[in-house]
Amino acid sequence: MTRSHLAALLLLTLIAPQAPAGEPAPVFRELFPPEAKHNHASCLVECPDGSLLAAWYRGSGERKADDVQIFGARLSPGSESWGSRFLMDDTPGYPDCNPALFVPPDGSLWLFYPTILDHRWEGALLKYRVADRAEGEGPPRWSRGGVLHVTPTGFAEAYRAAIGEASETLEEVKPELVEQMTRRADDELYQRLGWMPRVRPIVLPSGRWLLPLYTDTFSASIVALSDDRGETWRCSTPMIGFGNIQPSLVRRDDGTIVAYMRDNGPDPSICVSTSGDDGETWSPVVRSGLPNPGAGVDAIRLQSGRWALAFNDTSRDRHSLAVALSEDEGRTWPHRRHLVVDPDRKQSFHYPSILQARDGSIHVSYTHGGRPEGSTITHAQFDEAWVLEGDAGGD
Repeated sequence: MTRSHLAALLLLTLIAPQAPAGEPAPVFRELFPPEAKHNHASCLVECPDGSLLAAWYRGSGERKADDVQIFGARLSPGSESWGSRFLMDDTPGYPDCNPALFVPPDGSLWLFYPTILDHRWEGALLKYRVADRAEGEGPPRWSRGGVLHVTPTGFAEAYRAAIGEASETLEEVKPELVEQMTRRADDELYQRLGWMPRVRPIVLPSGRWLLPLYTDTFSASIVALSDDRGETWRCSTPMIGFGNIQPSLVRRDDGTIVAYMRDNGPDPSICVSTSGDDGETWSPVVRSGLPNPGAGVDAIRLQSGRWALAFNDTSRDRHSLAVALSEDEGRTWPHRRHLVVDPDRKQSFHYPSILQARDGSIHVSYTHGGRPEGSTITHAQFDEAWVLEGDAGGD
């Protein structure tokens, strides 16, 4: 470990909220020392052997920089530090962004990501790679891959219907932007390009795969459905709430699927939609009481039956990252604890990916930026009881 890396970890412990007596504090691990390159949008999965695999994108920018590539790293079972990072995938001369990893029940590894064709999010082309085994040393050995074609049905009709139901919300959106999106809604190219992943897919009891997607073209979301383990895909009805993007999906005991989404519109709160038919159709998008500063969220069901939500619990800026727990399958979130907070609001902790390993431990990876030395991906490990204890001195 370098001296600068050690100093960065020390700083992280200083700005992390102190744990009260009882449950041990989270363990924080930086995947690599902070650097000038832009490192962002990590995704975590657990492999069949108990190791963790992380993916993120790295480059001199985002969609406008052609050196943006997908990188990865592994944390072996029992190891105290992450292994060396490696190149996971790259389309030479194009930016590759937002990797979403997936380990289905057969133990294979899927990577979903967009290649940006024209340096605009509207030109995102959704692609995938598949490896026969998720675990191993170094980068995955991809056996196949291709383009995942997104073909929404009835998108223009759904968009116009949403406009009619959201007149009050749209009063806070620029009229020229609404006019542009309305015009694009009738264009098949805009309907079919621009779709990107952000979090892992989920598998339903029926075996159906649900891959949550979003588009910045319309600030809307959709779910890609596969009933044959990824051989073919089709689309759900869209979720159009004029700002709801980057959905994370959790399933209730009664079969209802809840989508929690970043707000990219006029109301700084997490957006919600539900499906009662295994992801085929979705309810109108509503705003929750949970704040959101226009940053990614991620939610999972825990082994205890509680739900966990990782999010920036502010309406502005990304200086505070928290984990909340729900006892009633996402209807309320009475337990909240902060992973890290910068009281000076200069640093940023955002785009969390959350999972619970088979041993019960909870893991969150996130972008740590806003520092003179640059950005890194940080991994926090803790348990459910630590969240339930709450912050020292109260929430």
